[in-house]
Amino acid sequence: MKKRFPAIAAVMFLLTACSPDGTSANSAETIPLTDGDPVVIDAPATLPLTDGEPVVTGAEYNIASLKGPTTMGMVKLMSDSEAGMTLNKYNVSVYATADEIVTGVVSGNTDIANVPANLAAVLYNKTEGAIDVAAVNTLGVLYVVTTGDEITSIDDLKGKTVYSTGKGTTPEYVFNYILRQNGLEPQQDVTIEYKSEAAECAAVMAESENAVAVLPQPYVTAAQLRNENIKIALSLTDEWNKVCDTPLITGVTVARKSVVEENENAFGTFLDEYQASVDFVNENTDDAAELIGGYDIVKAPVAKKALPYCNITLLRDDAMKQAVTGYWNVLFEADSTSVGGSVPGDDAFFVR
Repeated sequence: MKKRFPAIAAVMFLLTACSPDGTSANSAETIPLTDGDPVVIDAPATLPLTDGEPVVTGAEYNIASLKGPTTMGMVKLMSDSEAGMTLNKYNVSVYATADEIVTGVVSGNTDIANVPANLAAVLYNKTEGAIDVAAVNTLGVLYVVTTGDEITSIDDLKGKTVYSTGKGTTPEYVFNYILRQNGLEPQQDVTIEYKSEAAECAAVMAESENAVAVLPQPYVTAAQLRNENIKIALSLTDEWNKVCDTPLITGVTVARKSVVEENENAFGTFLDEYQASVDFVNENTDDAAELIGGYDIVKAPVAKKALPYCNITLLRDDAMKQAVTGYWNVLFEADSTSVGGSVPGDDAFFVR
């Protein structure tokens, strides 16, 4: 006890030490209530390290995301940020096409973006390595849908016209790869007519008796609610798994390297808070659907039915790196332009 006394005394001295005016040195941190309970004033925004340098505990990020599953997993994060319930502040803008997002990333106006998996490689090459891939946010969500009964296999698509979205992004490259692995050449054996948005494909199907389209969720569900004759003929995730041993990846989360390096702790917090959002969406379908509808991503009834089929996830670190690299390699072998001419190396990933 004698040996421990100096340390205890030192602590007591710090707790009871007075300022020059005779008040307690730590009295500025609390305001006493009438019943004697203190109220703690706002905590400091930084935490000091042993060398005296502070670590900023929060940051503000401008995020661009695509309308669809890649944003559906982020809605709780968006809602919590608006309510001031997140450690960082997130300003999320939702776009209909990936081209709109690319401009913001390249110009530096966008800090973080949810983009098609192949486009992440293109961006990395286009910016000479100025971006990091931080997570896989969506796995396979593509389906072949039809208003007829003729399509039961990939072979049945021969001679057909298929409507699709996503030219130059995941839907095009995935569908082309699957066709070729089944002995069908795109635009020769199968005519593919691209539309700018999934809603256009759904509109075409509503007007045709035997139309065929490649659509992502939740637009498959939206189309089915408008037209009861539309049915899922094939899951492209299932068809991909038949011809490939690497996961089918739809969307990834990227960030500008300079943004990550400026405050890795805050960026790590973003990933943790994003993970919490994804978990909430996957575990609370009804509440998540209401948030999705509130952000005008898709209507709440559509989101409720579609969520179980959207494969929303947040794959990070080494597992993410392995999956994305494998996926890029498959795309590169099929069409090198799909990943911007070369497969990015290890420095294309944020791994903690």
